[in-house]
This record gives sequence, structure tokens and C-alpha cells, in this order.
Amino acid sequence: MAIKFQYNKTALQGLDKQLKVRVRALPTIKNKESALRLEVKKAKQTAKEFDIRLGKAVDAQDNMLKLWDEYTPGLLSIYDVEMSVKKIAGVRTPVLENVLFRVSEFSVFNSPQWYLDGIENLKELVKIAIEREFYHHKMELLNHARKKTTQKVNLYEKVQIPGYEDAIRKIKRFLEDEDNLSKSAQKIVKTKKMMEDKA
Repeated sequence: MAIKFQYNKTALQGLDKQLKVRVRALPTIKNKESALRLEVKKAKQTAKEFDIRLGKAVDAQDNMLKLWDEYTPGLLSIYDVEMSVKKIAGVRTPVLENVLFRVSEFSVFNSPQWYLDGIENLKELVKIAIEREFYHHKMELLNHARKKTTQKVNLYEKVQIPGYEDAIRKIKRFLEDEDNLSKSAQKIVKTKKMMEDKA
């Protein structure tokens, strides 16, 4: 990305100002990137832990699979998922607060004895699965923000800051050359005038 500029003092001041903004912002953006990198790592680890917990919870239900044939579909449903938003390094991420279930009425006497325990087990499975989804989503959001921040760091470090420095250097050289030419021209005029005065 070539920086467009004019060879004058106004352009020099504008470029200098832009350079200072980027140089001051770069450490903050780098800190944000490292914080996001750390948070992505944590979210990834937590998501893996939830994957393992969900796998173990599903495996624990293997011995009850035959009983689930007696289960009445629609007995348990999710009523609401309460969530909040937490900002992590400027990124809004979802936080699971609670999962509210609705249990349809059923006769405790006419239903199998395991229904109450089965409903609690099912609630636990669903909570783990939902929380796992939250962490996977959080990880994706944070990773996307980290990539964007890394791109910005690279843009500043490798493109814009060197580009502004180069443009400023070119303008300064141009203005110095122009100043030197002007002084040389003045000396020549002065020397000619002195020669004419002597003659």
C-alpha cells in the first residue's frame, strides 16, 4: 500500500501526525492481540473439557439406553436460556447464566420409576451440551477478533509505519534540496550583483 502525499510542509505535518497515532496505538493493539490469543487458548481448553464431559455423560447413559424406549418425547423441553454478555479485550462474548426447563405433567405412579432420575440426567446432559456450544461460539468470536487484531498489527508494523517513515524522509529530503537550491540561487545572484557592482 503506497502512501499518497505531496511534497510540502503541510503534507509533512499530516504524515507525521498519522505516524505518531500509529506508533502510539501499536503497543495497545499488540497487548490486545496477546490478550485475545490467551483468551482463545483458554476458551479452546474449556471447550475441550466440555467435549470430554459431554462424551463421559453420554457414555454413562449407555446402560440406560433400553429404558429410554419408555420415555415420552416432549416430556422435557427447554423453556429459556439465560445469558449475559462479557467483554473480553473489547470483544463481546456470550456467557451462559442458566438453562430453564419445562417438564410436562406426568403421573409419577403410572410412569416408570426411573423417570425422575432420567429427567435430571437429561437436564444435566442438555446443560453440558449447551455450555459446550457457548464455549465453542466464544472461541470462534475471540479467534476471529484475534485474527483481525493480528492483521492490524501487521498492517501497522510492516506497511503503514514504514510507509509513513519513508514518505516523511522523502518529503524532508525534497524540502532540504529545495532549500539548498534556493540558497545556492541566492548566492549566485549575490555573487553576480557583486561582480556587476565591481565592474
